[in-house]
Order: sequence, then structure tokens, then C-alpha cells
Amino acid sequence: MTGADTLHAAMIEAAEKQLATSPDSDIATRAVCEAVGVTQPVLYRLFGDKRGLLDAVADHGYERYAAIKAAQEQTADPVDDLRAGWDGHMAFARENPALYRLMFTPRPWSRSTARDRVFELLEATLVRCAAIGALRVDPPVAARLIMSACVGTALDHLANPELFDDPALSHRMRDAVFAHVLTETTTREDADPLREAALRLRAQLDLAGTDALEPAETALLRRWLDRITRPGAGSVR
Repeated sequence: MTGADTLHAAMIEAAEKQLATSPDSDIATRAVCEAVGVTQPVLYRLFGDKRGLLDAVADHGYERYAAIKAAQEQTADPVDDLRAGWDGHMAFARENPALYRLMFTPRPWSRSTARDRVFELLEATLVRCAAIGALRVDPPVAARLIMSACVGTALDHLANPELFDDPALSHRMRDAVFAHVLTETTTREDADPLREAALRLRAQLDLAGTDALEPAETALLRRWLDRITRPGAGSVR
């Protein structure tokens, strides 16, 4: 790690510490520079401005989040992993409230990719769910629904800390949204077997690929599967 990299990391750490103790979830660039022992022009050179520094803190938060996810053992049941992922997300919010708000509260000017990368981790688990036939909607759609519910619940809990004393509230939201996106163990009367098979095949294709088809053929197959799985598309009878 170069001297510039070390300084970059030290300023992010100082900003995150200040953010964690700030009553208004804000930082002062002068205080960050004083904590590291540099002048403000150094901050501007490394991050552009205060917004750039906050974006860097948010993205560093993602690295911590991803490390926690990587440390969680991936089981043979992606649905169980999905449930554990929800609870892990809530735990991260509870343990890092200021950082979580920075990562997930919309900031129109922000260039941070933290939220997008968390979304990608969720979608990867949902692709695994689709591959075993456990998902009734496209993984990106399921990811958007789950992410919205999860983040909304976490931010609400941060605004009302007393709600953390009752984990059942979070689990009720989790179970409600999961019931909407996951299949049941028994066959539903409204199930479309062709669409569900197409969802599963497309997920398997995303996970493992195939050497049996040329790239152009694979692209065409994906296009056909997308048409079959599109909401409102009827199965061929």
C-alpha cells in the first residue's frame, strides 16, 4: 500500500468515526483533516470534496458488509441463506446505524455504488433460489422487492430504536415479502409450469453457462426465456 493509499484509508476511517458520533449524521472536513494531521487541500486532492469523502465512506461500508456476507457459510439451501441474509442485513444496520443511513438513504448527488453492490449480492442469492425452482418472479424483480422492504424496515428501526427489542416485527415483513416472491412447497393452482421451468432454466444458465451452444445461440435462448418469463406472458397450452 502506497503512502497515498494509507492516507486515503486513514481519512475514511476518521470520517466514519466522526459520522458515528455525529448528532446530525454529518461530518466536518476540517475535523477529519485534523484527526489525520493533514491540511484540507489534501482532502480535496484525494476526494474532490466533502461529498466525495462521504461516498468513499459509504463504499468502504459496503466492503465491510461484503466481508460479513462472505464469512457467512453458504448452505445447500439458498432459501435458508436468503432468510439468514435478511437477518444479517438487519444486524449490520443495528450495529452501524450512522454508516447504514449513509449507505442506504437516498442522496441525489451521490456517486457511491454501495447500494448497487449490495443489491447484486442479494440478486446472486436469488438466482440460486431460481435455479432450484424456489422463485416465482425474475431475480431482479424479487431483489427490488426484498431490498425495498429490508431497507425500509431497517431505516424505520433506526428511527425508532425501541422496535429493535422485538425482532418479530422484522420477521413479519421478511415473511410477507418472501411469500410473494418465493414458491411454496406444494403446487399452486395458479402455477404456470412453463414459466416456472423457464425461470429455473435461465437461472441455471446464468449460474453455470453451457458449452453446448454458440454465444449467439445462448443469447437467443436467453431472449426466448425472457419472453416466456415476462410478467403477463401466457404459457402455450
